[in-house]
Amino acid sequence: MASFTAQVKDELSRVEGECPQCKYAQLSAIVRICGTLSFRGPGRYAVHISTETGAVARAMIKLTHELFDLETSLTVRQSVLHKTRNYLIEIGEQEQLEADLIRLGILVPGRGLAHGIPSKLLDNACCRSSFLRGAFMAGGFIADPRGDFHLEIAVTGEQLAQDVVDLLAGFGVHARLNHRRGAYAVYVKSFDGVVSTLRAMGGTLSAKAVEVVRRMKHNKNNANRQTNADMANLRRTANAAGSQMILVDKVYRLPEYRSLSPALREFCTLRTQNPELSLAQLGELCNPPASKSAMYHRVLRLQALVAEREDQAKT
Repeated sequence: MASFTAQVKDELSRVEGECPQCKYAQLSAIVRICGTLSFRGPGRYAVHISTETGAVARAMIKLTHELFDLETSLTVRQSVLHKTRNYLIEIGEQEQLEADLIRLGILVPGRGLAHGIPSKLLDNACCRSSFLRGAFMAGGFIADPRGDFHLEIAVTGEQLAQDVVDLLAGFGVHARLNHRRGAYAVYVKSFDGVVSTLRAMGGTLSAKAVEVVRRMKHNKNNANRQTNADMANLRRTANAAGSQMILVDKVYRLPEYRSLSPALREFCTLRTQNPELSLAQLGELCNPPASKSAMYHRVLRLQALVAEREDQAKT
């Protein structure tokens, strides 16, 4: 069974942008995050993209051909140890590649590699959504919501990472930044943040799946709380009934038992016959029925009587 991350990436790979610029933003993010750029002299570049996700490889090749008609090669490698596939996409040195990399905002003419996200790719909300979608497809991870709510995007470069944080903030998502061994992780750890991020990227079905799990967790927690409360009530009832049984046994031994009021004798009889019932339930068996408060006052009167006789016996 595919991981939840793979399921999300598969959904995102099928999402179409709302304007022509969206494809450039998405492809730029994929190349920036999981691509390696080789420089072989003035105007001579090559790009290598490595991913373990077939959906990412398909999207990369599709966008590259649609936007630039670049020649690409795909190599699929199988890891015997981890039983996973790795997709290597190579865009070799080509005459128009430099111009295409500039169009994607990966190269800045006369300055080399871009550090952050070029503003020209983010003019529209749909383009910002597309960049996030490409970024997650290239370097994203989301935990199975049955265990925890956690989403992150791993990127190289502090400025790029900060720009992704700012992008998420524009969609109302508060993300944090963590520096890890030369790379940066942009992460979200709240239910609302994870759902909002998925929706911002276009992962509508994945967002709904997380919401369903949240409801299931909520219902399960409520059921557990109710069960715990019921068990606690049963323990309190059992403890109280046990104490009252001991009290009634002492009352039976008193010389004045037969002179007790009918209400007190009725309590003693019902408690002896129904040790498992609460005071409220015991009151329902009285004739006429008595409230829980009335039954509690009968217990207090019996306790006072027994305490008085025990004090007299001590003197």
